[in-house]
Amino acid sequence: MSTTDLSFQNTSVAFAHKSNGDLVKARWLFRSFNFPALLTYGPTMAKVAVFLGLKFTIKKTIFQQFCGGENIEECNVATKNLAKSGIGTILDYSVEGEESDETFDETFEEVLRTVLRAKGNEDIPFTVFKTTGIMSSDVLNAASTLIEENQIVELDLVKSTLTDDLKQGWDKGLARFMRLCTAAADNRVRIFVDAEESWLQSAIDLMTTHAMETLNKDQAWLYNTLQMYRHDRLAYLERQVAEGKCHYGYKLVRGAYMEKERARALSMGYQDPIQPNKEATDKDYDRAVTFCLENHNRVAVCIATHNEHSSLLGTQLLNKYHLPKADWKVSFSQLLGMSDHISFNLSNSGYKVSKYVPYGPVLSVIPYLTRRAQENSGMAGQMGRELALIEAEIKRRKA
Repeated sequence: MSTTDLSFQNTSVAFAHKSNGDLVKARWLFRSFNFPALLTYGPTMAKVAVFLGLKFTIKKTIFQQFCGGENIEECNVATKNLAKSGIGTILDYSVEGEESDETFDETFEEVLRTVLRAKGNEDIPFTVFKTTGIMSSDVLNAASTLIEENQIVELDLVKSTLTDDLKQGWDKGLARFMRLCTAAADNRVRIFVDAEESWLQSAIDLMTTHAMETLNKDQAWLYNTLQMYRHDRLAYLERQVAEGKCHYGYKLVRGAYMEKERARALSMGYQDPIQPNKEATDKDYDRAVTFCLENHNRVAVCIATHNEHSSLLGTQLLNKYHLPKADWKVSFSQLLGMSDHISFNLSNSGYKVSKYVPYGPVLSVIPYLTRRAQENSGMAGQMGRELALIEAEIKRRKA
């Protein structure tokens, strides 16, 4: 199938992996996101349900829609089902908001297990981690502030600028970070470093750049994530690639923390890091996609978006530059349970596609599930689009 034949409205392909019952359940779930009270009190209700021994109600509804399971083994079903449609799995340990050396070590070990599971496994083309899962956000915040204020570009200089009470946390977190990145490269596994809030990101960027320059010698194993709703990310991308120090890997997203970013900038009186409007975000996102494809000899890119136009642009640029579809150097990605009309139609047309497959104990991933529900509710047109496509497929099957 050629690019011109690609249609994101083909619901037959988009939902071929869903039973009639699955579609009805998904329709009910997306409709429920339209009730603000449910989004407000849902997390508490979910915790109460688990406490009362009704965990299965969570696992069979929102958890099943957006998560692969409570552990790696439970994710095998989702991984195999996606693989039947030529879609890869990104194992994403999605426990959030817990900060202690014990939990940092536990998360490190769990992410390392995903790397080893992905080794030599064509069904798991990427793995991923959040730096705040293995390192204190207070340390990252302090380090980022110092990096920006002192224009630090060498990772070795960061520790000397930190106060004594933060140096140990920095050493431990950096050691976990580099061990994960090194394990991925040694085992020839591609790994994403997820983007986080802007006040944490400068330290993450510097660590990721150091790891890329150290480990991405023959190809990109380590990928940084760029949130293009930040007005400085396109310039950052162009500046870094111009240095030409290694093979670069990037996962391009629009972003996940806009309201929090704007509120913090306003309350603390600094320049808002977010684009002035959605049009500016869309423009920079597509310019970043174009830049990465123009520099494909040095850049590997994952076009991670639920935006149809940006996904189509990626296919057009692959065709323009005569690049192979079946190469993970240029790929597409969406979240499990969302935008199946993009994922499955791209895969059906021969493009490399992966799905983020979050997992973790039900109680521990409630913060993640809450963000997914809020994202569907707040994202312009997202909920309506998902519902319309699901209902179109239900109607088609009844015809």
